[in-house]
Amino acid sequence: MSYVPADLRYTNDHEWVRTESDGTASVGITDHAQKNLGDIVFFELPDVGRNVEAGHSVGTVESVKAASELYSPLTGEVVEVNPDVADEPEMANSEPYDTWLFRIRPKKGASPNGLLDAKAYQKLIAEG
Repeated sequence: MSYVPADLRYTNDHEWVRTESDGTASVGITDHAQKNLGDIVFFELPDVGRNVEAGHSVGTVESVKAASELYSPLTGEVVEVNPDVADEPEMANSEPYDTWLFRIRPKKGASPNGLLDAKAYQKLIAEG
């Protein structure tokens, strides 16, 4: 079974969210997602300054097996993208929970609290 850290929140689309000390939210893909994708070769990430809506596509992840959409878990503004994943997209395979893709400053009232907790996400992937 895939590893699911208890301190993160999760989406049904297999993204994880970590709230940072400055109030932004880091977003990445889960261990379950990277295992299903296989060797990741490319990420298309949203531009800094882009306003994103929860549940809407913001980019893509490509692997040797498939291409999949990346979805924003929160409504807000993209304030940073991880420059390292452009050069080393395979980081998401080896360290999925240490490899954030982009950071969002959530819109007022937007919170990751409505997303799945670790227990609910484990149930989702077990039923998968």
